[in-house]
Parts: sequence; structure tokens; C-alpha cells
Amino acid sequence: MLPRVRDYMDPVVHTLHPTLSIHAAVSFLLDKGVTGAPVIDDASQVVGIITAKDCLRLLAVGDGEGLPDGVVSDFMSHEVTTVTPQMNIYFVAGMFLRDVVRRFPVVENGRLVGAITRFDILRAIRAARQ
Repeated sequence: MLPRVRDYMDPVVHTLHPTLSIHAAVSFLLDKGVTGAPVIDDASQVVGIITAKDCLRLLAVGDGEGLPDGVVSDFMSHEVTTVTPQMNIYFVAGMFLRDVVRRFPVVENGRLVGAITRFDILRAIRAARQ
């Protein structure tokens, strides 16, 4: 049987809410040492993803007099590719090669249950060699 996403995903995922201040989100990413986080609504459904790249828009649209305000939903990517825990890891490796993302939220029955990253795929490669 092929290894599955469930075998390598991280079930603990740092998430943000779409109504959180974008400045609080920047602090959150820095404090947690992550480059992005899924954005979930009150029902734990993925509604977006916010990355360090998305947050750079604070400076790109600023005027030098101060940073713009807003909430996560103003800056997040709304189109998010997700995977399921049952997907085979080889297929997901191909998805990482095709897309420029660093992580895929793992969704089961419409709810976020984890995340899988490129680094997690490296662990699958090592395990296949043993």
C-alpha cells in the first residue's frame, strides 16, 4: 500500500481567523516561526491562506507615512488547494512540483485536520530508502 498524507502530515497547524488584524497576523507568523498559515472560519473550514509573501503587500501599498490597516481576509489568498489524508504521498509530491506553494492544508469532511509541507515529503523520501 502506498504511503498516505495521513502518515506524514502535521496534525497541529497554526491557523488564523479572517477577521484578525493583518498586523496581528504578521506578529503571529513571526512568533510561531512559520511562513504561512491556513485561514479558517468558525466552522474550521479553510477559507484562505496567509503567507509572508501576502503580508509584503503592507509595504508595497504603503506610502512611507505608515502602514495600511486591514484584516487577514483583505490580504490572504482566497484560492487554496487542499489535499485529503487519504491521498498518496507520491501524487502530493507531484502537486508540490507543479505548484509554488510550500504547504497544503489537509481537509477531511470539510474540516482542517492538518497540513503537509515539502519538508514532510522529504521524510517520506527518507522512509522509502530504509
